[in-house]
Amino acid sequence: MKRLILIIIIYVIICFAIPIIFTKRYKVEDKTSKEEEKLISYDYKKYNTIKLLHVKTGKIEELPLDEYLYGVVSAEMPADYEIEALKAQAVVARTYTIYKMINGSKHENADICDDPTCCQAWISKDDRLSKWKVDEREANWEKIVLAAESTKGKIITYNNEPINAFFHANSGGTTETPSNVWGGSGYPYLQVVATVGEDGYSQYSSEVTVTKEELLQKLKQYHQNIEIDFSKDDEIKILEYTDSGRVKKIKFGNVEIPGTEARTVFGLKSAMFTIAINEENITFKVSGYGHGVGMSQTGADSLAKQRK
Repeated sequence: MKRLILIIIIYVIICFAIPIIFTKRYKVEDKTSKEEEKLISYDYKKYNTIKLLHVKTGKIEELPLDEYLYGVVSAEMPADYEIEALKAQAVVARTYTIYKMINGSKHENADICDDPTCCQAWISKDDRLSKWKVDEREANWEKIVLAAESTKGKIITYNNEPINAFFHANSGGTTETPSNVWGGSGYPYLQVVATVGEDGYSQYSSEVTVTKEELLQKLKQYHQNIEIDFSKDDEIKILEYTDSGRVKKIKFGNVEIPGTEARTVFGLKSAMFTIAINEENITFKVSGYGHGVGMSQTGADSLAKQRK
């Protein structure tokens, strides 16, 4: 069991840190000042409770940090995933939370919110239990609590500081850098790495098909001046890919947009996609689910299964 826990911890660190070793941009000139990535324990006296904003009600609730994590882990990862994957999720969620507490919150008088599009998802115990089958509730909740409690105090750090720890459902085989998703300079500990075993999950592949008219109308909501001559072969064309294989830039007629925007416009699960065009329709064939930055949840579960 200890060996399995160590393997999962190594996987999490790989997702956030190991690529730096192989990235020429981050050269270490002085061994004494070497930047290090590691899993450490923090002082609970300083970060013991969290102020959680419930977005729907506007109320702020104060919770013990690990009790808050029960709600995060059970909201963000299926309870039937391997316990070691759930532990990895607990470590990443705890790290993300501590990072927010240290670096400031978007929310007045609160450290974090329960909106997954803003911070990370959270669900109350009662609501979580009500969504599980009656005969699975007790075992599932015990598993969630174990994931948080057995990793108590553990966070991932870079240069002795908590990292901005992201996660997603399925990377489609390769993780992404944050700069290709949100812009900016990114973080040295979040790089492109290959994942394994994700193709066995339902989140790995999906398709979205729209008619040519639907495609044009969806794009016009964002670009009113767009024009597409569907009789020309090169009117819809992927122009550039990121290092991870996601679409960086795509052309629709007289407009060029980022792949991340195309994902939003057409409701795609990922920016890793190809396009198939016929007489009537355009089909986006998508790999992965989520932004692709940080830890892949299915990747963590797959690794846990392989090391049984």
